Amino acid sequence: MTALYDPLTWENLMAGLTARFEQVPLVNLSLIDEARGPGVYALFYKGPHPAYRPIAGTRSPIYVGKAVPQGTRKGTGAGSGSYALRNRLRLHHKSIVLAENLSVVDFQCRYLAVVPVWITLGERFLIDYYRPIWNTAVDGFGNNPQGRHRSTGEKSWWDTLHPGRQWASKRTPKGTEEDALAVAAGFFAE
Repeated sequence: MTALYDPLTWENLMAGLTARFEQVPLVNLSLIDEARGPGVYALFYKGPHPAYRPIAGTRSPIYVGKAVPQGTRKGTGAGSGSYALRNRLRLHHKSIVLAENLSVVDFQCRYLAVVPVWITLGERFLIDYYRPIWNTAVDGFGNNPQGRHRSTGEKSWWDTLHPGRQWASKRTPKGTEEDALAVAAGFFAE
């Protein structure tokens, strides 16, 4: 018996989103003022950092994220007129500028405005499909500063490997830069 095609399986939904996402042109991370609406995005790296040689200049993103409109958690999020994508990408731009060993000119991004109900699922699809290193092994890039009473905790692998964010410097390191490089090397060896 022939299996029936189900367009709503995880695999088929993921294939549809990734196919559409890959049609969107890459832009320099510094040129994101036109990014409007809520949605999903990916950052691509083309620089010389030794940890990322395996993906530098490829179609494999270094990071995938989502941008939900303000008020979404309470059910009052805006639609396509919001600047959720632009605002989230600006935060990432700032993190990269603050990093002592990265240059923002080495980053491009791709973003896709998405109906808000699909944003979280879309991000999950893209992470599952691409397995970006900053989402999986060298985590912490997308972190935001904690409130002043919650600033303790471990420093992320990302902040260990890319020092410069002042709020992260107050955290306890979970390892050295060499340890973080080993985590990255182990990720690419898989």
